[in-house]
Amino acid sequence: MPTPQRSVLRLALTLLAASATPLATCAADSVWLTDLDLTQLHFAGWRKPTIVQPSAAAPAPAPKGKAPAATPTLKIAGRTFDRGVGTFVTSALWLELDGRAERFEAMVGVDDSAADKQAAVIFSIIGDEKKLWDSGVIARGAAARKVDVPLAGVRSLLLKIECATEPKPNHFADWAEARFAFAGERPRTVRVPREEAVILTPAASAAPRLNGPRVYGCRPGNPFLYRIPTTGERPMTFAAEGLPPTLTLDAARGLITGTAPARGTFAVTLRARNARGEATRPFKIVSGSTLALTPPMGWNHWYAHYNRITDAMMREAADIMVRTGMADVGYAYVSIDDCWSNIPDSPAAQAKRPDPARVGPARDAQGNILTNRHFPDMRALTEHIHAHGLKAGIYTSPGPLTCAGFAASYEHEEQDARQFAAWGFDFLKYDWCSYGRIVPGDATLAARQKPYRQMGSLVERLPRDVVFNLCQYGHGNVWEWGEAVGGQCWRTADDLGGHLSSLFDVALKNAEHRAWSRPGAWNDPDYVQIGWIGDARGGGEPQPCPMTPTGQYSFMSLWALMAAPIFYSGDLTHLDAFTLNVLCNPEVIDIDQDPLGESARVVKLTRDTFLMIKTLDDGSKAVGLGNRGDVPVEITAKWSDLDVTGPQRVRDVWRQRDLGVSDTAYRARVPRHGVVLLRMATAK
Repeated sequence: MPTPQRSVLRLALTLLAASATPLATCAADSVWLTDLDLTQLHFAGWRKPTIVQPSAAAPAPAPKGKAPAATPTLKIAGRTFDRGVGTFVTSALWLELDGRAERFEAMVGVDDSAADKQAAVIFSIIGDEKKLWDSGVIARGAAARKVDVPLAGVRSLLLKIECATEPKPNHFADWAEARFAFAGERPRTVRVPREEAVILTPAASAAPRLNGPRVYGCRPGNPFLYRIPTTGERPMTFAAEGLPPTLTLDAARGLITGTAPARGTFAVTLRARNARGEATRPFKIVSGSTLALTPPMGWNHWYAHYNRITDAMMREAADIMVRTGMADVGYAYVSIDDCWSNIPDSPAAQAKRPDPARVGPARDAQGNILTNRHFPDMRALTEHIHAHGLKAGIYTSPGPLTCAGFAASYEHEEQDARQFAAWGFDFLKYDWCSYGRIVPGDATLAARQKPYRQMGSLVERLPRDVVFNLCQYGHGNVWEWGEAVGGQCWRTADDLGGHLSSLFDVALKNAEHRAWSRPGAWNDPDYVQIGWIGDARGGGEPQPCPMTPTGQYSFMSLWALMAAPIFYSGDLTHLDAFTLNVLCNPEVIDIDQDPLGESARVVKLTRDTFLMIKTLDDGSKAVGLGNRGDVPVEITAKWSDLDVTGPQRVRDVWRQRDLGVSDTAYRARVPRHGVVLLRMATAK
């Protein structure tokens, strides 16, 4: 029988041993990553994340004659894990810990299901803007790597996976057996880390400021419509010196209308005056064969409203663009995307339970394409848009159906082109979609070009100016031939919606095609998606976009530097002061609309940092100091990289503030996912 002294000694030793155990086992609690809200996970690609946990319900019995559904698994180098999260790469998951987590543990690697045998990824863990852990490059087939990261005091955490190879395919990688040890309230996932939405741009002056392009292309004899973009207090009066005689100016509204003059270049001086002052701006009208001498700007409904779009919503969009001042800085097009025609009635269509008001015959007895009941009068719609001095855009596909399954233009191309012109549309987006049923995936380049060459020829001969947008996702290096088939702009990659975490990848890839960017020929990396946008994967209702305020500034900075078309595709009814500030800085827009039409060249500095340098028409440079990484960094723009010499005057474009003169370089601290946008000119 043990003595009381021995019992006390044994208890003391037990307590001493307990105090020496690792921190993870001393934590008050632990939680598996799979038990948290993973709807906040941002990832590239369309395949859903694989979430595996032992408590998952068994799959439902398979219908008779069909194979049973596979139980989801995670497998790394042949080793199966019964708990964890597998996701497309790049992926990011933000968590708020508020200093209460103690450590994070996991096993990580490339999932054996990754299609690319050369797949390689990098896992990283960022806490409070500091890198806490980095896996280094992990290749497909490598054994799972153990993660054990202390988190004491960390408030904001990022779990990130990115590709380690170029070009960046959609790999699949796993956080297996991932869990947090914590005390108190458990970790929670968030869409983005906390960041104040600071308005950088000063409010527009009450005095007039003339904005928009300084050069404008039109085709002789076609209807002409141009709203002079001008900020400042109303009422305001306008004048246009040197206007061709076929055009007239509404001096009270600033609308130039009439018929495009004969071929030639016309130097016009625009003037705007109000009680606070007067402004002038040169404006060159070039009447010839080339439209879109600067990148088109406007609004497109897709990433906000999907198949919910209506005539009333389009009219409201035009009204809002004028009321909020978007039209006063150059946004000109109000564009319908998919879902304005009918879904052809069929058992397959009905199985999807579509809105009955969007189902009906594709065409009338004469073969004219029919609108669905949400669009009762297209001509009246475009007249409403034109009454504001804005322009109207429409969408279709060269295939039998659009991407959303609505009637399209196959074998009715000329009839539809003429119908669009008769309705009064000024912009046509032509989306590949079901044309893939007409030509095989390995079709020749000529076969891929054929539908765009056909429609481009038709659009060019229409009795109105219609900007032709090729939407075929960069197939066949479209940037090399888009202009030759009649296009003014062309998508260079897949839809950006649902891939916003890859924003910098998309922009830098698009900039590689800069040799084909010039007036009338623009590389289009897709629409600007800031403010409130819908869920691109499910077509859901708009909600705040999954980007920090810094990321939203970067979106506009990158698009302006690339001379990309700027079509906002968020919910106009949810515009707030911050979103309008990002969309409507006239100095940023001037960089995008510069008449030289150059897309910035990229100088890569490190894996995460780069410079973008764009030469402007007046000889100055627009310069972006970019940080695609997840921690703030100091970036130096050396004059040798910018191809300038001597002292340079530096201006902060977003803040519209001069920063003084620098002699050989300029250095700035750039936040995570940030772009510092500057304009530089030789000091005199």
